[in-house]
Amino acid sequence: MAHIAGRTGHRAHGHRATDVFGERPGPTRHPLVAAAMVLPLAAFLAVVFGGWDAVVLQASSVAGMLGR
Repeated sequence: MAHIAGRTGHRAHGHRATDVFGERPGPTRHPLVAAAMVLPLAAFLAVVFGGWDAVVLQASSVAGMLGR
């Protein structure tokens, strides 16, 4: 029974994928910085693939839910 408890205790500490590859997690990004990084790419893909109307519709729906 002791060997089972040892394994579960070892799992409780866990190994993340970053530990396996030797990378240390960096500081978290501010949400506005993340949005500033993603929005230009999202707009570009929406224009290229013709989904601009869907993007505008979703944005207006979200704005409506937020009360703006």
